[in-house]
Amino acid sequence: MRQATVYIDSDALQYNFNRVKQLAPHSKIVSMVKANAYGHGVKDCLAALDATDAFGVACLEEALEIRQLGYTQPITLIEGIFSEDEMTHVIEQKLECIVHHTQQVEWLIQHKQAYNALGLKVWVKLNNGMNRLGFKVTEIIDVIQRLKAEGFTCVLAMHFANADVDHPLNEQQIEQFLQVKEACAPILSSCCNSAAIYKYPELHFDFVRPGIMLYGASPFADKNIHDLDLKAVMTFSAEIIALNQIQQGECVGYGSTYAATCPSKIAIVSIGYGDGYPRAYTQQNFVAIDQQLIPVVGRVSMDMMAIDITNIKAELGTKVELWGPNRLVDDVATANGTIGYELLCRLSNRPRRKII
Repeated sequence: MRQATVYIDSDALQYNFNRVKQLAPHSKIVSMVKANAYGHGVKDCLAALDATDAFGVACLEEALEIRQLGYTQPITLIEGIFSEDEMTHVIEQKLECIVHHTQQVEWLIQHKQAYNALGLKVWVKLNNGMNRLGFKVTEIIDVIQRLKAEGFTCVLAMHFANADVDHPLNEQQIEQFLQVKEACAPILSSCCNSAAIYKYPELHFDFVRPGIMLYGASPFADKNIHDLDLKAVMTFSAEIIALNQIQQGECVGYGSTYAATCPSKIAIVSIGYGDGYPRAYTQQNFVAIDQQLIPVVGRVSMDMMAIDITNIKAELGTKVELWGPNRLVDDVATANGTIGYELLCRLSNRPRRKII
């Protein structure tokens, strides 16, 4: 059987969750499990996050899956509802909505009696620089005041565009958020994603919303998970299925893009872009064998890739770590001109999954 496997380490996930509690001890935690728990498998991750105060998802379908699995924590729909008929499920399943445009406010008000009777909060999104979703500063205060007058408990929410770096927009976003928070006081507040949890402890407020840090990847380009005291939750591995001895000048893979500079031992690994491993890299890419980094050579194909094992001992069946604790997913992403989030989320269903 083909040995392409994704291992999910529940203990590592719990460790990372506890890091959030250490960093934001006075805030409630909304664990982001959208996009199938960032590609880790929401069914496989929820038990390790059972101590969370709430879950965050992108849409109703993701929320319903969590409810069907038996979890009763509050769930926030971070994009809100997409049509009024979804309000029936929101009420039945006790889900909390973000509102980011006027039509959503109207749908919510039409169901205020049932929504408020359940003690559900409504999250009101401020658009203060991200320019994806939300009300501008000039309109959000009126929206919040109207919702309060209708009996809703509101949470003022925003999302940083550049929390992972020093950027002048950060201070502008903070200033506008605090301005609205003061104008709407008293009001619950939430503005910190993974990067901001580390960077802005003074802004943790009532709720923090960790995402990528839960899964053991870094929200920062200049800090890895060891710097942040996090643990990799996913280990993606495969095995060597063939060995080739090639001479200087011989090529490997489609397009013959790699030519050996000396006699080399090449191993073929049973993984490719059909499994979700990236095909093209912008700088030298590596895998790990027994904690040692091994270069990838030639183009990654749909089902296989080649690595140069000239200087190590490896054989048929040797396990190769594509990413995990020894070859960080963020480093693989950097070598491929992308981010760890994307690699985790785009894994196919072909590799087997196992819970550690």
